[in-house]
Amino acid sequence: QVRLVESGGGSVQAGGSLRLSCAASGYIISSYAMGWFRQAPGKERSGVAAIERDGRIRYADSVKGRFTISKDNAKNTLYLQMNSLKPEDSAMYYCVADPSVLCLDAGSCIPDYLGHGTQVTVSS
Repeated sequence: QVRLVESGGGSVQAGGSLRLSCAASGYIISSYAMGWFRQAPGKERSGVAAIERDGRIRYADSVKGRFTISKDNAKNTLYLQMNSLKPEDSAMYYCVADPSVLCLDAGSCIPDYLGHGTQVTVSS
C-alpha cells in the first residue's frame, strides 16, 4: 500500500522558514514525479513545486527564489524548504505523486497519490 506522510508544518512569523518532509513508501519516490500542492480556506488547490524522476524541478511563480524542493531516494523522502515565508503562503500543504509532472503543476489534477496534508500558518 502506497503512503505519503507529511510532516514539518507549523506556525511561523513572516520572514521565517519551515522545512516540510514527505515520507513515501516503496518505490514511489524514484518512480513517480513528486511534488507539493497547497490549499488555503476558500481558495483553489494549486501546485507549488515538483521534481521529475530525472531531477528536473519546477516551481510556481509565487514561490520561485524562496522555496526549494528536493528528494532523497535512499531515504524515500521528499522535502520542501520554505524560506522568506509570507502570510499568503499559509495553507494546507499536500505531498503528491503522479506519473505526469504536468499533473503536479495543476492543482486541479487528481494525482495518483496524495498525502493527508500538513498545515503551514504564517503570521504577519
